[in-house]
Amino acid sequence: MRTWWRSQDFSSTDDVPPLDRDYGSGGSYGAGDGSNGVPKLMDLLDEPVPGVGTYEDFNTIDWVREKSKDRDHHREIATKSKESALALMKSISDAFSGWLLMLLVGLMSGALAGGIDISAHWMTDLKEGVCLNGFWFNHEHCCWNSNETTFQERDKCPNWKSWAELIVGTNEGPFAYIMNYLMYVCWALLFSFLAVSLVRAFAPYACGSGIPEIKTILSGFIIRGYLGKWTLIIKTITLVLAVSSGLSLGKEGPLVHVACCCGNILCHLFTKYRRNEAKRREVLSAAAAVGVSVAFGAPIGGVLFSLEEVSYYFPLKTLWRSFFAALVAAFTLRSINPFGNSRLVLFYVEFHSPWHLLELIPFVLLGIFGGIWGAFFIRANIAWCRRRKTTRLGHYPVLEVLVVTAVTALLAFPNSYTCMSTSELISELFNDCGLLDSSQLCNYANVSVTKSSSDALPDRPAGQDVYTAMWQLSLALVFKMLITVVTFGMKVPSGLFIPSMAVGAIAGRLLGVGMEQLAYYHHDWVIFRGWCSPGADCITPGLYAMVGATACLGGVTRMTVSLVVIMFELTGGLEYIVPLMAATMTSKWVADALGREGIYEAHIRLNGYPFLEPKEEFSHKTLAMDVMRPRRSDPPLSVIMQDGMSVEEVESLIAETSYSGFPVVVSHESQRLVGFVQRRDLVISIENARQHQEGVVSASRIFFTEYTPPQPPNSPPPLKLRGIMDLSPFTVTDHTAMDIVVDIFRKLGLRQCLVTHNGRLLGIITKKDILKHMAQMANRDPDSILFN
Repeated sequence: MRTWWRSQDFSSTDDVPPLDRDYGSGGSYGAGDGSNGVPKLMDLLDEPVPGVGTYEDFNTIDWVREKSKDRDHHREIATKSKESALALMKSISDAFSGWLLMLLVGLMSGALAGGIDISAHWMTDLKEGVCLNGFWFNHEHCCWNSNETTFQERDKCPNWKSWAELIVGTNEGPFAYIMNYLMYVCWALLFSFLAVSLVRAFAPYACGSGIPEIKTILSGFIIRGYLGKWTLIIKTITLVLAVSSGLSLGKEGPLVHVACCCGNILCHLFTKYRRNEAKRREVLSAAAAVGVSVAFGAPIGGVLFSLEEVSYYFPLKTLWRSFFAALVAAFTLRSINPFGNSRLVLFYVEFHSPWHLLELIPFVLLGIFGGIWGAFFIRANIAWCRRRKTTRLGHYPVLEVLVVTAVTALLAFPNSYTCMSTSELISELFNDCGLLDSSQLCNYANVSVTKSSSDALPDRPAGQDVYTAMWQLSLALVFKMLITVVTFGMKVPSGLFIPSMAVGAIAGRLLGVGMEQLAYYHHDWVIFRGWCSPGADCITPGLYAMVGATACLGGVTRMTVSLVVIMFELTGGLEYIVPLMAATMTSKWVADALGREGIYEAHIRLNGYPFLEPKEEFSHKTLAMDVMRPRRSDPPLSVIMQDGMSVEEVESLIAETSYSGFPVVVSHESQRLVGFVQRRDLVISIENARQHQEGVVSASRIFFTEYTPPQPPNSPPPLKLRGIMDLSPFTVTDHTAMDIVVDIFRKLGLRQCLVTHNGRLLGIITKKDILKHMAQMANRDPDSILFN
């Protein structure tokens, strides 16, 4: 779009040479001379140069420019739509393209999530045995197909053989146990070795959770390849392998990364999203919602998660589209039915007794535990990850993964609660004991059941199996707490939702059983007397497990609203919102008191990503002049004159500096600001002019003015680069308070801001300068913001 601008009439006339008078219109450059003997020059406004307006890797996008491009695109389409029926159809197609893209993202993500769920379930069971009917059946499906399976022994069927039965011929005795143990460890090591090898060889970006990087990308940072097709393929395969290996990690966080990869790849099908980085980030925000929707079967929670936790810019239009995409993804997953139970939720609960007001006390205690555990986990994990980055440990990622896998498998197999997959463990802990339950946790001492008409059982004394289960769960709690610290951040896909929930669910179940036994033996105590009569079903240990899982996940991630919604969608326990809210808020308060950052923000800071945290307050009394560059001892600011520089001078300025852009001023003496030009645009435009504009040499003059001033006879043709200049760069005065500048950077998504005094250019503040200043004010190492 052509932008008309004229120099302002500043008070001192000597500052502004009369450059912008009408010397004649500039057309495209031809072989013939103009009327004044000067060749006509190419105007880059008329012919857009490929590559101009794009960004280099590890740079921040200019949100203001991208939004402006989008508005221009809409105006152009709206204007053309009135000219013909074909243009009108194109306008309708352009308006509908966003919804079509959301539909495709939902379908693709739902299909991939269904495939990951089915594959992970099968490969997890492969560590224990194989189905004779078909090796592709997991344990549950194998026994469904057997006619000899009874309801009481639904885990046992002749078609499913453990590795000991296949190799030794029996499943009894010490030798069979050792054989099963050995096969369990060998399969775990094989899966983890394949996972880390594929990540290392083909897609280094496929490791970890991906949420810290997605938060950074959504804030405007560019990491090329992070959401590419290779990352998607390798992350999908290695996620199944990593989960199946039995490592203490989940697939839910990485599924957000997978969905964002789908969104990014599908954006290339639509010109509007391919060419505009801000529009693409709207799609990625919706894709993050889709990731949580397919991970937990929680479409509403997914939309809230994207809004609360990962998105930087979330307009109302994105909210609707996120909702639609999450709905499509959930529908696709439901159609695939990966869990085989016709339910979308991962852990369906059906508690038979309501909770009592006095139970809020243990729920708050679980919130306190979740907050303390969250703060401990973040500190311990960041310390371990920093050690990995700064010592020789980081040079051996394959060995580290294999050692952690071996330790996990060796310690996990003897304990039935750590041997099973983490999702199965949480499901069992959430379960309310009914008449038909065969779980060890439900093996209470026999008491005559008075309410035989209902599946609900009264509180009763714990049997020997329950006490054994309590000891095993206590060991599992310590094991999970310690092993998750070293597992998260390894060079395999690793999510944090499920391990954190497992820690909380174990702690909650232990407290729930303790409360249940207390109510049974001391129902005449004041706290139980009003609502817990003998033989009544008044304490539900499964509810305590659910509240504990919410508290621990909240302590680690610092999510609030979205977490509560995800949990009640995840379990179907709609009437337990108040206990979940109480635990979540307590957990957040306690965790924030011990450390302000959630796990994702901590990893962003550890990696030095240029991310301005919207939740962090800036309360220091500093001014723009305290942060801007150049400082007093620095060399002067590198600037470009609007008409006084040759191609050679501009190219040497680019070669001698590494800045991502340059302010354009009237002259060295004046320093009156005209605009700002990006380094990449400048390089591409000069290179393009040398190739396509006849006669451009190093001595050719570069102009950023609207009209070309008279040139000496026989001078080489000049370059007019006004089209690539930002004529309205964001500026603040040197006395602007830094808290306002920080707010401007956050809310407008700026890359840089120019500092002026009485209209004269003084310096520049970049996003990295602000991050360094904030680190300095918080007594942290300012050079930790080094990701470049």
